[in-house]
Amino acid sequence: MGEPLVVIGNGMAATRFVDELMQNALGRYSVIVVGAEPRLSYNRVLLSSLLAGEIDEAAIELKPREWWSGRGVTTLDGQAVVSIERASQTVTLANGLSFPYSKLVLATGSQPIMLAKPGMDLQNVLSFRDLADVAAMRGLMRKGARAVVIGGGLLGLEAAYGLAKAGVKVTLVHLMDRLMERQLDQRAAALLTHAIAAKGVEVLLGADTKQVLGEDRVTGLELNCGRIVQSDFVVCAVGIRPRAQLARDAGLTVNRGIIVDDGLATSDPNVFAIGECAEHRGVVYGLVEPAYEQAKVLARKLSGDSSASYAGSILATNLKVSGVSLFSAGEFMESSSNDVLLFEDHGTGVYKKLVIENDRLKGAVLFGDTADGLWYQGLIREGADVSHLRDVLAFGPALALPQAA
Repeated sequence: MGEPLVVIGNGMAATRFVDELMQNALGRYSVIVVGAEPRLSYNRVLLSSLLAGEIDEAAIELKPREWWSGRGVTTLDGQAVVSIERASQTVTLANGLSFPYSKLVLATGSQPIMLAKPGMDLQNVLSFRDLADVAAMRGLMRKGARAVVIGGGLLGLEAAYGLAKAGVKVTLVHLMDRLMERQLDQRAAALLTHAIAAKGVEVLLGADTKQVLGEDRVTGLELNCGRIVQSDFVVCAVGIRPRAQLARDAGLTVNRGIIVDDGLATSDPNVFAIGECAEHRGVVYGLVEPAYEQAKVLARKLSGDSSASYAGSILATNLKVSGVSLFSAGEFMESSSNDVLLFEDHGTGVYKKLVIENDRLKGAVLFGDTADGLWYQGLIREGADVSHLRDVLAFGPALALPQAA
């Protein structure tokens, strides 16, 4: 038997970690993966497509059960961990079962933030985070149903898209002056708003929720401006919070997330954290790619590679929502210290913004055509000199690479 390694959480970060570990150190560890949801891990990125009826539930499963068992991994589904005893190095489940660990990996993810507003406890106020949320929405998606989605970030847009595609009359309310304000500049956000509206979603910007209306169940949403939006259900998608209480109860150092070093170790050298529950150099990443990067580094480290180190991730967003492709990476807001290259084709709905500082590409926003997104992200990560490419940079590697050669 190998060294006992326990993973708490069976989401996308945990699955990638186990996959990488098995490629690097098959047989070195005896692995147990504990998941609170009553099913194997699945791709949360595809929940909006599932909601819209574009795919079925089988399509979002990450690895079949035979994959786990074939690698000797024990999976415990629908099991909540209630405590971590670091002195004895044991994990205890809600059903009373305990087992030891030599190494412990926390991949507990995050939980949705529910607004502290009156009426948020009414029946038919939902979050949008997991398969149970999708099932609850599907139960309310009858013909002529009306829904309000609170939040114009990634999750809110995906929920609104999925519901509208399924025939629900959707109103999206967002507190800020533009959609996806963390990922898009004003122009790209305006293009996105137009595209979302063309799909049948009413978008209300600068809209502050006052309260959810209804006696027992939702009848509508009242905004601070006095406007009332009639609704049969409300989806709150205003953000996520790291699931860190288990770590906090175990005496690990926790700020917003579980504090980890460049080796993804917590304040206990035998306990590690990756994904949305982890905080590295003051940053909590709520995106899939940084979680995958962390998973790969930790797998290398626990396979014996002492040089494995995580230096942080370039924040990048690459998604297709409402049939519109979006990409953003790095520092994309203009300032007095940088230059901005803009390309826009009104006819095709393509917009590109590239931010250059000290002859290096610092950020990019793409709307409508994101084919070159990963190339731009690579340039940002490498800090490459692009001064000789300025005249062709907006046209991507097809033109730039021959010139670079």
